[in-house]
Amino acid sequence: MKTFLKILKWVGISLVSLVAVFAVVVSLRQNLTYEAPYPNITASKDSAIIAHGRNLALGPAHCASCHSTENADSLIALGQEVPLSGGYAFKIPPVATIYTPNITPDSIHGIGKRTDGEIARALRYGVRADGTAMFDFMPFHNVSDEDLTALVSYVRSLKPVNKPRKENEFEPMGRIVKAFLVEPVGPDEKIQKSVKIDSTAEYGRYLAHNVANCVGCHTRRGLAGGYTGELFAGGNNIGGLITPNITTDSSSRIYGWSEEAFIARLKGGKVIPQSEMPWNSFKRMNDTQLKAIYRYLQTVKPAKMPKEG
Repeated sequence: MKTFLKILKWVGISLVSLVAVFAVVVSLRQNLTYEAPYPNITASKDSAIIAHGRNLALGPAHCASCHSTENADSLIALGQEVPLSGGYAFKIPPVATIYTPNITPDSIHGIGKRTDGEIARALRYGVRADGTAMFDFMPFHNVSDEDLTALVSYVRSLKPVNKPRKENEFEPMGRIVKAFLVEPVGPDEKIQKSVKIDSTAEYGRYLAHNVANCVGCHTRRGLAGGYTGELFAGGNNIGGLITPNITTDSSSRIYGWSEEAFIARLKGGKVIPQSEMPWNSFKRMNDTQLKAIYRYLQTVKPAKMPKEG
């Protein structure tokens, strides 16, 4: 019995020691820094370039739906431009609550002191000015140089808003995810200088993957953000709602929809109050953008929504 108790004692001590060492390692890895190149992007004051950035930011790129307060959606639905001063809370149980940053040119709480290269690097590589990695919420890794220039130019043109944001709140699981799984995500395609804007499936693929992030929400993902299901097959739990399948499978939410019905639904805005989809930004997309996305989705191979678990 004494031998057994002695073994039990040392097993307990070993387990406590391992937990303590693991906790220290997790703590030390909370703010790892990474190297990433600075894209050769310079903000422009050209009104046409800024207007293009505005079209992207308020429409398919849905910057306003995320980089604003939680009560801004009703204003966006009315077509108003809300300040991109951040503060929206992304609740990701059991990982964290992430608060979106202020991306107005305010020099204290916004991007006023950031270089064009630092802003562009954050969008393309997910690396902040201090070198730490961002959660992979934004789909702009493969966006064209022309569109990236337009987006940077637009946010540079905004009125500065002196508004701080809350610090991100990490649960124990979130601290582990941050320590070992959150890393920069860079381009996985050749970056194009510009993309032809038309109603083709090719342009629709560019929007669905690289700007509007249809693929990011309508695909099952793991805790660190990586895809674990078939692209566009749905099954992603966002805010308690499961994103639907939007492939060409017969079980798809949009199976059998005509192009006209698809455009009408997207322009109809938010219907389900709990839905996290940026409906009221997407309703501002023009017919060319919506036709292109529809035509691309009609080329996506059929896939079944992954089962729970």
